[in-house]
Amino acid sequence: MKKIILMLVVAAAAGYGLLSYHFILFDNNLKIIKKTGIRYEDTFVDARGAQKLGLALKPDLIAAGINDVIGEIDGSIKKHQEKIK
Repeated sequence: MKKIILMLVVAAAAGYGLLSYHFILFDNNLKIIKKTGIRYEDTFVDARGAQKLGLALKPDLIAAGINDVIGEIDGSIKKHQEKIK
């Protein structure tokens, strides 16, 4: 009985953790952003390629700070390209 209760507590904590963060997959990495509220929407987001632009239109992601993350990703790409030249 103790094992079942422990497993339920661990599952509830994992579920709470998953619902509290946005997991955003970019081209080369995965970014985790804290959500403004506990919701199921936009928990796992694919932002590879041109799909990054669509993220800037989602209010939940804007409130969580997606524009800063996209700027950080684009800035690191530009720095890498400058080093190659």
